[in-house]
Amino acid sequence: MTPRYILFIHLVICDIILMTLLTLLHLLSYIVQTLNVSLCIVMIMLTTAANYSSQMTLAVMSLECYIAVCYPLRHSQICTVMKTYIVIACIWWINALNLFLDVFIGLATEPLEFFHSRVWCGDKYMVFHHSYTIEKDKIFDIALLVIVWLTLIYTYLRILFTAKSATADAQKARNTVLLHSFQLLLSTLNYVYFLILLELQAMFPSKRRAIRFALTVLINIMPRIISPLLYGLRDKTFRKYLKKHVFCAKSM
Repeated sequence: MTPRYILFIHLVICDIILMTLLTLLHLLSYIVQTLNVSLCIVMIMLTTAANYSSQMTLAVMSLECYIAVCYPLRHSQICTVMKTYIVIACIWWINALNLFLDVFIGLATEPLEFFHSRVWCGDKYMVFHHSYTIEKDKIFDIALLVIVWLTLIYTYLRILFTAKSATADAQKARNTVLLHSFQLLLSTLNYVYFLILLELQAMFPSKRRAIRFALTVLINIMPRIISPLLYGLRDKTFRKYLKKHVFCAKSM
């Protein structure tokens, strides 16, 4: 019943979806190498939506920290459970609208036989390779990153200048926004993943699989580890329940 933890659980769910599908696609690329285009589209859409939702949720969580520090008396009125669920629904609605545009462009530009064929499903643009899709994604990615980064910078500066008393809660909120920024910085490496991959594979052609595996771990998995560390270990309330359940599990 706490908006902060609802957002945290939503972030964890997005990360679980993203890591599960990325790992599955990575393994399938070694085992079967190619997938049916329709199945690939579903998996790519879910992976992309989870990635975008994770970044948007980081911005919303930073806003919640900002409101808690700068408007503590109005926090319970502004950040309600219902409003939190509405924000989460809006995040997925925006992502669904963006991704369904890809599907509509694909249906309009590709023959039906293409959706029954097989492709290597390691890259979104193996199935959505029309120039309209590429340009749309560039605009969407730039707009999303600008909005999220401006939100993080604004909330951090407002917390920094508003909480002049340097209370423990203010310092914790400030550090939380900084950690969100670091997590987002790692997440943005996804946008240059294939550029780095191609450069390294050109330099070390005999280590293609090792390079791809290492980049997948560093760029796609490592940023997702920060969320449970950030809220699971630093948060006193969450840590209390975590200890309670761990001890119960040991006693069973």
